[in-house]
Amino acid sequence: MHIHAYEKLWLAASLLLILLLIGSVTYGAVGPGIAMVSDSEPAIDAGGLGEDDRFSEPRVERVGENEYEAYVVAYQFGFDPDPIVVPENSRVTFYVTSRDVIHGFQVAGTNANTMVVPGEVAEITVEVDEPNEYGIVCNEYCGAGHHVMEGKLEVVSQAEYEERTGGDGE
Repeated sequence: MHIHAYEKLWLAASLLLILLLIGSVTYGAVGPGIAMVSDSEPAIDAGGLGEDDRFSEPRVERVGENEYEAYVVAYQFGFDPDPIVVPENSRVTFYVTSRDVIHGFQVAGTNANTMVVPGEVAEITVEVDEPNEYGIVCNEYCGAGHHVMEGKLEVVSQAEYEERTGGDGE
């Protein structure tokens, strides 16, 4: 059986594309610096967030030198707290949960992007350098008002942060 030269070329190109696809999917799943949604945080009762110490009062807490933790609750159609205020040159770990449906939590202009599932706590860390304002958007369809679901991350100077929060967080 004779295979034409062009058929051999297309067959080789197709096999190469299939291998590239498999390689890129594998790299995306296990590549360096890429983290999948973790189940390290214990499940919580989405209907009883008022009884959970972390989420009963959504806030930002200072946990170390230039390190902060933000406890955020997503709901139809907003985020609490809003705005989230942190000082410049800090590292912020967001703990995000939902009290109603699946949401997304994306800090525009950063690499922070996670799915927010009721009963689970998503953890994501961002380093912010200089004063700026970042939009927070829900990138998972969550209902009729999804298009208006947005929040704000305000990175302010240390002096302004202390003035606005008393230096302890929100």
